[in-house]
Amino acid sequence: MMSKIVIIGSGIGGLTAGNLLAKKGHKVTIFESHRTPGGYTAGFKRKGFYFESGTLSFESSKMILKAMKDIGVLDKIDFVRQETRFISEDFDCNTESYEKFKDVVYSSFLSERASLERYFFEVDKMYRAMLPFIMDEKNIVKKGLSYLVSGIKMMRIFKKYFKMNINQFTEKYFNKGTKLYRIFKSFGYPEMYASILGGAITTLFDDYWTVKSGMQHWADVLADNFKSLGGELLLNSSVDKILTRDGAAVGVKVNEKTYDADYVISACDYKKTFLALLDNRSIVPDEMLDKIKVTSVSEGFFTVYLGLTLSNDKLKEFMKIPHVISLDEKEGADVHNPYDESYFKKVSCILYSPSLMNRAHAPKGKSSLMLQVMSPNNWMDNWGGGDSKEYKKLKEEVKNTLIEKASSIIPDLKKYIEFEDAATPLTYERYTHNTNGATSAWSWNPKNQFYKNFMGSTVTTPVKNLLIGSCWATQIGGVPSAIGAAYRCMKQIK
Repeated sequence: MMSKIVIIGSGIGGLTAGNLLAKKGHKVTIFESHRTPGGYTAGFKRKGFYFESGTLSFESSKMILKAMKDIGVLDKIDFVRQETRFISEDFDCNTESYEKFKDVVYSSFLSERASLERYFFEVDKMYRAMLPFIMDEKNIVKKGLSYLVSGIKMMRIFKKYFKMNINQFTEKYFNKGTKLYRIFKSFGYPEMYASILGGAITTLFDDYWTVKSGMQHWADVLADNFKSLGGELLLNSSVDKILTRDGAAVGVKVNEKTYDADYVISACDYKKTFLALLDNRSIVPDEMLDKIKVTSVSEGFFTVYLGLTLSNDKLKEFMKIPHVISLDEKEGADVHNPYDESYFKKVSCILYSPSLMNRAHAPKGKSSLMLQVMSPNNWMDNWGGGDSKEYKKLKEEVKNTLIEKASSIIPDLKKYIEFEDAATPLTYERYTHNTNGATSAWSWNPKNQFYKNFMGSTVTTPVKNLLIGSCWATQIGGVPSAIGAAYRCMKQIK
C-alpha cells in the first residue's frame, strides 16, 4: 500500500530514506531549508575553490556501499580511502598501518615503553575485536565465526568500559597532562565512551573513506536519483510545524501551507523536532521533554576555508597527503570550558585539502585548504552574546589563530591566501539547524547519555507516525548512523 511521506531535511539520512521509500513506490516529499541538499554532508564553491561544508570522512564502508548499491547509485559516486598523517613534536607518520603507527610511537617515546606496552595491550584487544566487522565478503564461514568470536569480545569490552570515558581510560596508563595522555585522549570525540575506542582506531587505520568528487556530489547524486524515482525535493523550504491529530503526526506546515502525510520523518535536529517544530508537545511525556532539554549534544566545529595561490604540487610538498592532524594540543585545552579565551591557541588542528584529493577542486595552479577544530559549545558567551561586532571580532581572531597554527606545517601560509572565510558553530547551526552546530548528534560522553542503549538505533517516537530518520536516532551519530536510521524508517512504514 502506498503511503504519503514527508521528510524534514535532506542530509544523508533524509536523502537515503527518501530514495529507499520512493523506490518502494511511496509518495515522498523532502523539505530542505537550504538552497542545496546535503546538510553536514555537503560542500560549496567560492571563487572557483571547492570546500567541504563540514563532514570530511566516514566509516562503516561496507554498510554504506551496500546502501548505495541498494539505491542504485554506487557506480556514480567515487568513494576513496582517506589516509591520515599525524604530526607532533615527536613523530610524523601515516595511518597506512596500525602496527607501523605503534612502532613509530614506541621509538619516539623510549622512556615510556612500559606504559605504552600496557596501553597497547588493552587497545590491541579492542582493535582486533572490531576488525572482522570491516573484512571483505570472502570465506563466509570463516567470517561468520569471526563475527561470533569478535561479538563476544566486544560485549566484554563494552561491559568493562561502559561507564568510562576516553580521558579516564587514557589516564590509567599515562599521567594526566603529559604528551602521551594528550595524544591518546584525542582519538575520537572529547570524553567519548572508552568502550568504542577500538572502533575509532579501526576507523582511522582501516576504514576511513571520503568522496573524491566531494560530499556535495554524493548529496547531488542521491537528490537526482530521488527525483528520478518520482520523489519531490523542495529546497529553500523550511518546515514551520509538524502537525498532529489524536497523538499522531499528520503532516507539516511550510510557509503557511499545509502538506498532509501518513508519516513524517524528521531527518533533522532532535531537540528542535520536539521543542520547536511539534505543534502539540503535550503528547510527549514530560519526563522525555525534560531529558531532551537537558541532554548535551556533540561539539561543534570551527572551520577556516582558504583558497591559495600555492600550487597543488607545492602544497603536497608540505602536507604529503590531503588529510593531516597536527597533534600539538597544549596543556589546559578543555573543549568543555566556554570561558577560556585562549582555547583555540591550545587545541590540535586538522588540515584538509580538497584540491589534493581532487585537482578539480581549485583553479589551475592553485589549491584549497580547510583548517578545522572542535569548538566549546557557547564559547565566549556563545560567540559574543548576540553582538554582531563582537561575533565578527572573535571569528576573525580564531581564524587568524588557526592560520598561524597551520603555518608550522605550511610555511608563510598567510602570503598565499587569495580567498578566506570561516564558519563558527553558529554558522553550522544556521545552515543545518543542529543545536549548537552539533557535528554528530548527542554527546559522546557516557555521563550525558540520551538513549538507554548507546549503540542502538531508535527511530520511533512517542508521537505515532513521527519517525527519526537521521543520525539523531543514535547516541553518537555519524554518516553510518544516519543511513542505518533511514533503513529502520523504511521498515516501519507499511
